[in-house]
Amino acid sequence: MRHPPEDFAELRAEHEALIQFLYLAPVGLVQADADGAIGMINPIAAQLLMPLSRDGGLDNLLTLLQDVAPELRHLCARYERPAGKICDGLHLHLHAGGNARKQPQILSLTLLKLDAGRLMAVLEDVTLQVRRERQLRQNEAWLNAILTGIADYALVGLDAQGAIAAWNPSIARVTGHGEDAVGRPYSIFYPPDGMTPEHLLDRLREAGRDGWSLDEGRRVRADGSAFWGSALIAPLPEREPPGGAAPEGPAYCLILRDISEQRGASEQRRQEAFADHLTGLANRRAFFEAAGRELERSGALARPTAVIAFDADHFKAINDSHGHPAGDAVLRHLAGMLLNTFREVDVVARVGGEEFAVLLPSTGLAQAALVAERLRGAVAAQAAEVDGVRIACTVSAGVACLDDGDGGIDLLLKRADQALYAAKRGGRNRVECWRPALAGAPVHQSEGNEGAEHVA
Repeated sequence: MRHPPEDFAELRAEHEALIQFLYLAPVGLVQADADGAIGMINPIAAQLLMPLSRDGGLDNLLTLLQDVAPELRHLCARYERPAGKICDGLHLHLHAGGNARKQPQILSLTLLKLDAGRLMAVLEDVTLQVRRERQLRQNEAWLNAILTGIADYALVGLDAQGAIAAWNPSIARVTGHGEDAVGRPYSIFYPPDGMTPEHLLDRLREAGRDGWSLDEGRRVRADGSAFWGSALIAPLPEREPPGGAAPEGPAYCLILRDISEQRGASEQRRQEAFADHLTGLANRRAFFEAAGRELERSGALARPTAVIAFDADHFKAINDSHGHPAGDAVLRHLAGMLLNTFREVDVVARVGGEEFAVLLPSTGLAQAALVAERLRGAVAAQAAEVDGVRIACTVSAGVACLDDGDGGIDLLLKRADQALYAAKRGGRNRVECWRPALAGAPVHQSEGNEGAEHVA
């Protein structure tokens, strides 16, 4: 059947209008095939994705995003519907591109499956929006702490150093602690490795600066039993004592609530936003947010913060020999060993395909290197068992530290990656600490990633 010329002219006009819309759209748009090969990309998307390109090309969407969203290929492969939304508003944390003082950029990715052979990605820079949302979440948590669960809380007065100033029955009701708690730091309500002395004071300073400081997590009672708790600290108004003496009594109020019953819904939201789908560890988003907060604190108080970058050695060979499901099992095995080795206050994250990072607050280079060596030795000594088959695995590690937070997370991670590269070059299954001689060295790139530089 032949179409009149005017039909072709109309189709051509519609096509040109569509192309113009795509190129002028206020968000980044990418059309790719099912394997990620890019067929169309508008200027905003090109600008947002270019920092992720290793060779200056923009050929494959999934390859470009593999370091900042290692779960994306997995999500695409598991999506069985003929069309629909594969992910919605997935946050991608980018490095600051060598500018040590610039905050990491955060992109939002929505990925659509148009049909069996086509994907459409929508990209947007949401860096400022995420910061505003973080403040709103804190405000919401403050209101919830005041307006809900009024009968199920402990009201604790703290002195200027965070010690419990006085006992009352509400403390016993929630935590089981008696009058012996007076004079002890409020960290007695946390697991033994859940708070450092520096972090205890950090929260007091943040409460004084912002009006409150709130966190949720595992808490412990006097008998050692655990519960999920919300701890809100607020400063009390200063009272002028007679004769101009130093103020007496509590300087802060701690509201400790047992929210174990509400944990299910909040934990599901947290897992969706901040946990790696495969290992259950923190994801890149959680790692960057925690690192940003910690380095701000260390910058104000000139104290050390360390990062350890871990990478599974010869991981591509494990996938090739045993299959990707076995490779996933090995990654879960490594994740479990990481959690068993590090403190609860440390942030253990999966930041790439077979790459992990650990943030260690208030920790110097030598101490971090000791813990990294402990993890390395444990992994080498304990093979992963997958369906009755023992799969040996080792890890290499790069350790870096900033003594005052100056330079930010981008500089700290770059140094850890340079040390990791040195560990790989030195034979793998080893730990290297960053030193000035490594300042010009390349950064490590994952061995299992397509298109990565393989270490000899």
